[in-house]
Amino acid sequence: MESLPDLLTTFILTGLPHAPELDTFLFGIFLVIYVLTLVGNLLILLVIIVNPHLHTPMYYFLTNLSFIDMWYSTVTTPKMLMTLVSPEGSPVSFPSCVAHYPLRYASMMSGRTCALLATTTWLSGSVHSAVQTTLTFRLPFCGPNQIQHYICDAPAILKLACADTSTVEMVIFVNIGVVASGCFLLIVLSYMSIIHSILKIRTSEGRWRAFQTCASHCTVVLCFFGPGVFIYLRPGSKEVVDRIVAVFYTVMTPLLNPVVYTLRNKDVRKALLKLKDKVVYSESK
Repeated sequence: MESLPDLLTTFILTGLPHAPELDTFLFGIFLVIYVLTLVGNLLILLVIIVNPHLHTPMYYFLTNLSFIDMWYSTVTTPKMLMTLVSPEGSPVSFPSCVAHYPLRYASMMSGRTCALLATTTWLSGSVHSAVQTTLTFRLPFCGPNQIQHYICDAPAILKLACADTSTVEMVIFVNIGVVASGCFLLIVLSYMSIIHSILKIRTSEGRWRAFQTCASHCTVVLCFFGPGVFIYLRPGSKEVVDRIVAVFYTVMTPLLNPVVYTLRNKDVRKALLKLKDKVVYSESK
């Protein structure tokens, strides 16, 4: 009787495709990006929490964004760094791989509404990820165990399964397609409303400033949704291209978010200066 193949308990992340002599350079670049991402998002959280003037719906959601970005980057970037210092690849256990995979306005957006929207976002994102993760890791993995990526990403992992993955691939395609399309549609509708309001601004200088803000926001949105759509919603997959493109939404977006959405804000800059003055004053005592 033919014996069944042993199932895998450990995967190896091969990392980004690059020349070996670039290990140190890339490690330094991504380490700096990771540190700046953590410091930037932690700073935003601290400033918004300690400053009562920033306890408004907009900054409530920005704290959620900073919190998500901080942990999202912590899940992905350190593994990338490990692949750069380990020529043979970075080992990751099966459970760890599963874990890889968050004016009138103030009167309308009450604290209850903000909490409900934030909770709905967290829950829907968790369910969305849980469906893909459960379906992917219920498959048998018999070998090889090298994941051609720097994170445990579904398309790269499915290639290692020793079973038919067509059903799982279709579910992931539809799942991501519905979620990504829905989110993108809401963002487009929001910006259509914003642009309509901007056009009502009487001064050209005011319109220009508003359009500049929208342009920077749209850049971050495209950096996140563009690579995601490219990787998950196109037929076929090219491992090298996918790994490079994934850098935009796993590494660059968490770094850009605190800069574009928060640090460019006048109120936040004032709060940062006040916080700095408090720190300097306390140290001078």
